[in-house]
Amino acid sequence: MGARTLTRVDLCEAVYQKVGLSRTESADLVEMVLDTICSEIVKGESVKLSSFGSFHVRSKRERIGRNPKTGEEIPITPRRVVVFKSSNILKQAVLKGNRKQS
Repeated sequence: MGARTLTRVDLCEAVYQKVGLSRTESADLVEMVLDTICSEIVKGESVKLSSFGSFHVRSKRERIGRNPKTGEEIPITPRRVVVFKSSNILKQAVLKGNRKQS
């Protein structure tokens, strides 16, 4: 099974094929959606996409890590990370190998 990455170009092409907008309008629409999602996540807001999943920002505390090569303890600074939790619908589709028909 070959690994293939879905890109913005692929998303734009899918919008172009299914919705019938021009390629430029499709690209603008995809960029607008992704920009909106990103800006909300950066503000610390959760983003929920029904039947797909949710993006949340989680704060991690400072902790001590260890260099696996030397065993030296190193402090890991606190940071914010984005966490994705898939919906049950998506989990079931992946489990069954199906995709949602539109």
